Amino acid sequence: MARIEALAAEPREKRKPLRVLGGGTKAFWGGGDASDVELLHAAALSGITAYEPSELVITAWAGTPLAEIEAALAEQGQSLAWEPPRFSAACTLGGAVASGMSGPARASAGAARDFVLGVQIINGKGKWLKFGGQVMKNVAGYDMSRLMCGSWGALGVIGELSLKVLPVAPAEATLRFEMSQQAALDALNRWGGQPLPLNASLWLNGVLHLRVRGAVAAVEAAYAKLGGERIADAAAFWQSWRDQAAAFFTPPSPEHALMRLSLPQTAPEIPGPAQAIEWHGGQRWAWGLATEAKALAERASQAQGHASIFIASNDVETKTERQFGIKNTENQALQQRIQHQFDPHGVFDTSRLFPSP
Repeated sequence: MARIEALAAEPREKRKPLRVLGGGTKAFWGGGDASDVELLHAAALSGITAYEPSELVITAWAGTPLAEIEAALAEQGQSLAWEPPRFSAACTLGGAVASGMSGPARASAGAARDFVLGVQIINGKGKWLKFGGQVMKNVAGYDMSRLMCGSWGALGVIGELSLKVLPVAPAEATLRFEMSQQAALDALNRWGGQPLPLNASLWLNGVLHLRVRGAVAAVEAAYAKLGGERIADAAAFWQSWRDQAAAFFTPPSPEHALMRLSLPQTAPEIPGPAQAIEWHGGQRWAWGLATEAKALAERASQAQGHASIFIASNDVETKTERQFGIKNTENQALQQRIQHQFDPHGVFDTSRLFPSP
């Protein structure tokens, strides 16, 4: 806190912006070079401070390893339903929330912001601020807690977090179907309108994997209705995709950038490089060259969606233009006004939240 106060007192042109760092597992994301920022390591803020399994609420410091959180929950038959990616054992709870990244179950279970109940942060003035609480039905004041999800440390240093957790479902099954990309999208849209316990989906290389999860009777009924090939042990499959350890996430070459497309689930097949599709059609991945990335972003926009560069290539353009669709929009202007309220002196690094000018 003292360091933040000192930076706030210095003229902007004489100091580097402060980049908050947890486990450092998402260093690949964001504009600028590491030498352009000063790192603030937050991993020392670690430990579970409260856990009430019967209340489905856990409170911990932001630097607590995600593995420690999940181990404590697993002992009680509970979990983080949004399945935050674990890029390595160094992943922290604060990093999972600040990045706002979600795993395979996002479309059915919700995103990180749907599970944040309360948060304490240090803002750009070096002051501790507390929002929300430790109960699910909290209506006291504005819901500032969820602003931290996807803020990438631009609003402040996350100190303590209170999260809603959920019981692990009693049953699940993963079904495998061979079908084209458009056929998979059509099927997912059709199934989404039926009373089925859909939890996660992934289409890749002509194969759709569908995970159904819930009560034993519901899972068995879904399998009987949908058919497909039932995979005996799919836990490793989904874990590798959740943690982005699957072969798909290996760059084809240094010239390729990984594009992330966020689209309406009903959006049809988007022409372009070969894609992987999850979240029932809402999230799509594609490796492409810099020239292909621009065209893919335009097609995503035409489909009422948005495209961003998730992993940059060695091409300068993909390193500086990380978020195509957000530029020069009211959305960006609103975000910048919010950021200024939390950090009026410009202490924190914003290159991971806002695109390059």
